[in-house]
Amino acid sequence: MLTRRASLGATMAALAAAPLAAPGVARAQGAPLRLIVPAPAGGSTDILARVVGERAGQLLNQPVVVDNRGGAGGIIGTEAAARAAPDGNTLVLGHNQTHASNQWMAPSLPYHVVESFVPVARLATVHHATVVPANSRAQDMAGLVAMGRNGGRVNYASSQAGSASHVIAETFVRRMQMEATHVPYRGGAPAATDTIAGVVDFFVSTWPQIVTFVRDGRVRALSVGAPMRLPEFPNIPTTEEAGVPFMAVDAWFGLFAPRGTAEARVAQLGAAFIAALGEPAVAERAVRAGLNSAPLTPLEFTAFHQSEVQRWREMAELTGIRMSS
Repeated sequence: MLTRRASLGATMAALAAAPLAAPGVARAQGAPLRLIVPAPAGGSTDILARVVGERAGQLLNQPVVVDNRGGAGGIIGTEAAARAAPDGNTLVLGHNQTHASNQWMAPSLPYHVVESFVPVARLATVHHATVVPANSRAQDMAGLVAMGRNGGRVNYASSQAGSASHVIAETFVRRMQMEATHVPYRGGAPAATDTIAGVVDFFVSTWPQIVTFVRDGRVRALSVGAPMRLPEFPNIPTTEEAGVPFMAVDAWFGLFAPRGTAEARVAQLGAAFIAALGEPAVAERAVRAGLNSAPLTPLEFTAFHQSEVQRWREMAELTGIRMSS
């Protein structure tokens, strides 16, 4: 499942060199590194923070303290990070909602996803899949589209109003010119439960959340947003093959520091977390949590982040979705 392997030698060399790049970096050592997770404990974001943070702290010779601050679609924790001193001792493990879509969908956002932060490292991605109840008459994505056209109407679930699940599904509905009703839930688990029960017609879910139900036949996956078919499920087409390439929108998780953090410190932190993720034991734990290890350096992550902000802006404009204040 690993999508890109960082060179451990190169990252460790960067880690060793970074403290020499600027006097301020060395002074940042020793104090705990606060890693804000804008989500409750126990979810994918929290698991990733703890798995990678523990080893990164050892490489930095600096304890990493995970600070869970969930609520408001990740806004509460992300705002806390934006307001933190840019001394190199605060990071936030953001994702596509906190650091891309919220900019366009949340009213009066108390931070700016670009201007308030410096990208440090992308760590992981997760694919989305479109699933239907096991007894659905839609055998493929074309069949699902047909259900919502010519006088037909479908209902679709989402894990939360304004979530990636909601936005991707509504983008599909708009681009396919379907008639559909959005049914928001408080989390992916109840949305999956009602999909299984046939209460809704389809659900765009993260793959780890739905894979068990696909495996045991309680739902059918019509497409998955992966670049190639998944080895365990060779009969499930990719979104490209299914004729909906615009639905290949991964959830992603990456580290950000408050704007103003020293460039050398950003390089050091990015190198440490990428090196930690590149170790087999750490990568294996991430994979077990359903995450695709997908590291990007600060420079690479900056370019990727800018493209994602634009992508989510376009989807926000197409769908008109706004989060409730």
